[in-house]
Amino acid sequence: MTDQNLPVTVVGLGPMGAALAAALLDRGHDVTVWNRSPGKAAPLVAKGARQADDIVDAVSASRLLVVCLADYDALYSALGPAREALRGRVVVNLNSGTPNEANEALRWAERHGTGYLDGAIMVPPAMVGRPGSVFLYSGSAEVFEEYKETLADLGDPVHLGTEAGLAVLYNTALLSMMYSSMNGFLHAAALVGSAGVPAAEFTKLAVDWFLPSVIGQIIKAEAPTIDEGVYPGEAGSLEMNVTTLKHIIGTSQEQGVDTEIPVRNKELLDRAVAAGFGESSYYSVIELWR
Repeated sequence: MTDQNLPVTVVGLGPMGAALAAALLDRGHDVTVWNRSPGKAAPLVAKGARQADDIVDAVSASRLLVVCLADYDALYSALGPAREALRGRVVVNLNSGTPNEANEALRWAERHGTGYLDGAIMVPPAMVGRPGSVFLYSGSAEVFEEYKETLADLGDPVHLGTEAGLAVLYNTALLSMMYSSMNGFLHAAALVGSAGVPAAEFTKLAVDWFLPSVIGQIIKAEAPTIDEGVYPGEAGSLEMNVTTLKHIIGTSQEQGVDTEIPVRNKELLDRAVAAGFGESSYYSVIELWR
């Protein structure tokens, strides 16, 4: 049997779980599905999936179980009745949570004689199985290598390390970055929008050029200073950035745009200056969070 038709059980058929099952079906896998609300399986059964009679049947159907539920408690609740059937199988868990919860899930799996990978889906359901989709995994390197080809049918599989909590930690870090970036863009769009510039027009500079060519390149160049804990400010000190933020606040006020984001950013830099980083680079701000 090749990875191309490897039997896989998908537990949890919300929008993401259904997308996972559909992608596996599209690539020729023998897919068994289970959900607490059995009606959600109907579209997948129409595509060729087998609907399990119960969770024990679902677990018994495949050595590889892909679980996509709300959280870790839902994982334990769903698979608990099938604890005997879990022995010798592999659980790839793709729900949200914290690193501590991921590590506890690994210990839970070990107690049941089950292989375990924790994972994070970095794309919306519509992108599952398509080029450009990325899935993060952490846990056993051996398990990852054994099922890497099957996992690649869902999206580009990236193994971050054997520490089970790494995938959810990366996911949380990237989501934190996403929200900060989105809020920055929205405030910037409000600023140019005050002059009648459409947001779609603004993306040509902001997204197509500024993010990858300026911000992205600066972050890559300065990341080593974060690792070293040394922040030379000759090219631009924190105090210079405080001045820039004053201009952003003033312009926002003139244009009738809310100032909360630049004011909060300036307060953060003011704290860093008070902590002695005034002549250091912007990246010294990280010392407030470490």
